Amino acid sequence: MKNPAPPNRPMSDTTAPGLAVTAQAIDARLRETLMPSTLEVIDESAAHMGHAGSNGTGFGTHFRVRIAAPAFTGRTRVSNHRLVYDALQPFLDAGLHALAIEILPSATGA
Repeated sequence: MKNPAPPNRPMSDTTAPGLAVTAQAIDARLRETLMPSTLEVIDESAAHMGHAGSNGTGFGTHFRVRIAAPAFTGRTRVSNHRLVYDALQPFLDAGLHALAIEILPSATGA
């Protein structure tokens, strides 16, 4: 039987100890996996100090991603969000607690 996940952490068979949960690392992962035409990653952790999931440092737990990518063309909003979550699973396993995703219109008009 699997041990329960620590509070405010997802339960997963794959953990990523030592993975830095930073805006730069998230940006790099999304660029590598989804090849976005537009991408902005914002660490909003400081605004959530004292809330559930906060690690007390003011960074590395709450992020906003604004993204447009050719991979999103013809997919539903839920499917697009799933692509982003799947790409960032190692970060969720490493302590990313909250992720706000804004799918932007493609620069090509698609």
